[in-house]
Amino acid sequence: MNHFLDIHKTSPDDLRQIIDQAAQMKSARAGRPKGTPDDDQPLAGRMVALIFEKPSTRTRVSFDVGVRQMGGETMVLSGKDMQLGHGETIADTARVLSRYVDLIMIRTFDETVLTEMAEYSDVPVINGLTDRTHPCQIMADIQTYEEHRGPIKGKKVVWTGDGNNVCASFLHAAGQFGFDLTFTGPSQLDPEEEFIGLARQAGSTITIERDAAKAVAGADLVVADTWVSMHDSQSSKERRHNMLRPYQVNDALMAHAKPDALFMHCLPAHREEEVTSAVMDGPQSVIFDEAENRLHAQKAVMRWCLDV
Repeated sequence: MNHFLDIHKTSPDDLRQIIDQAAQMKSARAGRPKGTPDDDQPLAGRMVALIFEKPSTRTRVSFDVGVRQMGGETMVLSGKDMQLGHGETIADTARVLSRYVDLIMIRTFDETVLTEMAEYSDVPVINGLTDRTHPCQIMADIQTYEEHRGPIKGKKVVWTGDGNNVCASFLHAAGQFGFDLTFTGPSQLDPEEEFIGLARQAGSTITIERDAAKAVAGADLVVADTWVSMHDSQSSKERRHNMLRPYQVNDALMAHAKPDALFMHCLPAHREEEVTSAVMDGPQSVIFDEAENRLHAQKAVMRWCLDV
């Protein structure tokens, strides 16, 4: 059984298979209405549970549409519907759901909810996001980079801002896909040493550079994410803005990257905070291709999990 829990827990060969299949599935749908089914219906007769303890736009819509395009059906459940871990244990919830559905995608806060769900589930479990990692997003990002610039192996990726859960999965991907990553941001928001160590052990060069302009020099890809969470207090937001302002991605910063460097952001973005509109809407930005590719990458992940 193939769980998709984190990028570093999936082999490079399997990750490459997923990316290649995502590209093929996207190409096969070119020019077709969004609501039409795929010619291939690998999820026909399958039921997929989509569990959301955290609110979502892209994850919910992309997984739901992807399942439907592949002929399956979805059951969307919120944290309130299930109250995971409050009353019935996560282990028992996993055992029960396994009797009803063929695949589980969960978007949650605590990583232990995901890992316990996978441990006790009799069907594959996909990490739709936790507070520590966001592997599905990075699979879409790799697909997006490669459809614009070719293989990402050996390239320089620069993460600017907060070393958060998306940054963590980029570090996992660096080791598995063979690219180098530079983090630039305040020391208080450095990514976890564990994730840096995993990438370095896999042979990737991981650099911490406090000067954003030096960090971005020669970059093939520059990536940013929101500075604040919806759960942050107003005082916390102000502190984070003050810390992160030197790391805003703007035209002046992008000028230090390679002329053909791309810009990515997983969205939603706060325009004129972590990134300017001039960059978001400029010729180097591929943020909406990136958002679309969540659909195709996740379809390929689901097929890999079910071996269909």
